[in-house]
Amino acid sequence: MSANRNKRGMTLNLKTEEGKEIFRKLAASSDAIVENFKAGTLEKMGLGYASLKAEHPGLIMASITGFGSSGPYKDLPGYDYIIQAMSGLMSITGEAEGSPVKVGVAIADVLTGLYTCIGILSALHHRAQTGEGQELDISLLDCQVSALINVASNYLCSGVVPKRMGNHHPNISPYQVFAAKDGDLVVAVGNDEQFKRFAAVLGRPELAEVPEFLHNENRLANRDQLTAICEEELLKKEKAEWKEQFDAAGVPNGPINTVAEMFDDSQIKARDMVVEMEHPLIDDLTVTGSPLKLSKTPVTMRHHPPLYGEHTETLLEEIGYQPEEITKFKQNKTI
Repeated sequence: MSANRNKRGMTLNLKTEEGKEIFRKLAASSDAIVENFKAGTLEKMGLGYASLKAEHPGLIMASITGFGSSGPYKDLPGYDYIIQAMSGLMSITGEAEGSPVKVGVAIADVLTGLYTCIGILSALHHRAQTGEGQELDISLLDCQVSALINVASNYLCSGVVPKRMGNHHPNISPYQVFAAKDGDLVVAVGNDEQFKRFAAVLGRPELAEVPEFLHNENRLANRDQLTAICEEELLKKEKAEWKEQFDAAGVPNGPINTVAEMFDDSQIKARDMVVEMEHPLIDDLTVTGSPLKLSKTPVTMRHHPPLYGEHTETLLEEIGYQPEEITKFKQNKTI
């Protein structure tokens, strides 16, 4: 329901010879295949990239595994939670004195999907120039390590092991969560000029003039002192009032919304991030909209997330199978 709108769904038993033949026919008419079996599974079935490309040299195959097709962990199963742990992500997530914490969504899975899409687009561009397909070896662990970005770079440049900092930023202050009178908000003061405006909104313009807080490096060195002052001042008003004043002053900020509050936000609605769809079993189905706003080829929601095997027969007919053959496949449990 969360990821399959506009897709068609079919069932196929790859442990049967008929199922393997159907798979080859589907591959022959495809631009790309994405698979996430354990490393080597399709090869054991005779359906690996080397076998398929002999019949379809332009085929692109993206294989997603926990740890990739090489290295000492290549045969191990990999799940998002494990990847968050092994990648170092959990070691930097959570309060400084608390336990490591996972991200609230399966972020390693999501990022791997995005990296895989980028890789397929690159392979399609290469194929448009050369006619050649290629194989993509995508690892959840590799993708999550890449997504550590500045944290990884900080360590590689300094040798200092990053620690959990809760809602603080390692290099900028104030850049954190604060409590207002009626809830929490985030303030992200990115430079000295923004800090001047932030201090003015707080009603404490002198903070931007004292040596302890004059520049970001000073504010970092005196973070605890500055945080205590900010906490005292921000408790004096409600978060909506702070947002209005910070927005007017050009100080980056935002309330910490629940998911319900987020979907009720006027910005989310204006950007069509909630979409209504028809569904054969669900009345008033709503799904998350696409973040891709393309001027020439706008994203459309053409089909509900498919039911289990909803399009099996249609897809088989499209690649040339006759009704009597499809009936046989059902009897043989190929589909």
